[in-house]
Amino acid sequence: MQTNTLAAGLAARRAPLGQISDMDLRLLRVFRTVVDCGGMAAAELELNIGASTVSRHIKDLETRLGLSLCRRGRAGFALTPEGAQIYAQTAQLFAATDAFRAGVDEIHQRMGGELQIAVFDKTASNPQARIARAIALFSQAAPDVALSLHVATLTAIERGVLDGQFQVGVIPGHRSSQALDYLPLFQEGMLLYCGTGHALFGADHSALRWEGVRALRFAGLGYHSPNMEVSQRLRLRRMATGFDQESIATLILSGQFVGFLPAHYAASFEAAGQMQAIAPTQFHYDCAFFCITRHAPAPARATRLFQDCLAQAHGG
Repeated sequence: MQTNTLAAGLAARRAPLGQISDMDLRLLRVFRTVVDCGGMAAAELELNIGASTVSRHIKDLETRLGLSLCRRGRAGFALTPEGAQIYAQTAQLFAATDAFRAGVDEIHQRMGGELQIAVFDKTASNPQARIARAIALFSQAAPDVALSLHVATLTAIERGVLDGQFQVGVIPGHRSSQALDYLPLFQEGMLLYCGTGHALFGADHSALRWEGVRALRFAGLGYHSPNMEVSQRLRLRRMATGFDQESIATLILSGQFVGFLPAHYAASFEAAGQMQAIAPTQFHYDCAFFCITRHAPAPARATRLFQDCLAQAHGG
């Protein structure tokens, strides 16, 4: 009898959640919103419930899971390691729920639900990018589909499309995966820049060659991307690392580093006299941008429609 009681106790500790109820799903949605908003105060506005109620929901979820999910206090909001894992699992759970809903809509030959789209940063100012036009076309054709637009890093978009968090991604091409389908969209020109205070700012660049650039302190992106591929191929000396275009721009503006930026994005800094392209006819490269979707399972009708709208907006 004692052995059976001990075994039952161990089993309960191994699986404290048991069956997932509607209440569990509501609590997980609150938790996801708190994390996405960066804290309970911001989530209060998003959820339209009081901060004390938000806090109680989080405590109820922690009790239900038998885990401490986050730390909150004067130091601010932060996930525990267990909380980060639960958040990732929650994202997968709701992605699967959205996929199920889309599948039901497919059976009924209607388009509803939500479409999650993620784009690489600083595309809105690219005159060749017509993502806004694609959104307009899609919204006119499928007014009942709610759109959620995210800006994320290249690797986060790829991973999000693969695990179902996003249905559509727009990224610069840098490698291909058999698990993804690629639709070419537009180009982006990248130039090498320096900021005021740098020795090259306002100087004559006509005699500068790649050998000379290799001696400069370079600021580059810290994840696999065309930026990283070019800098490694040319053996540039990366002395500072950024994780989006704005961080690279900030490093260049310090006057201590050179780095590549999209020409359309850097134009405002140039116009303000804060940044200068270094020999743009020589130090440049082009990025091709693609729409990516998961190869399997086959995309839902709303996803396929948005792909068509992207192709139409970009002249495909």
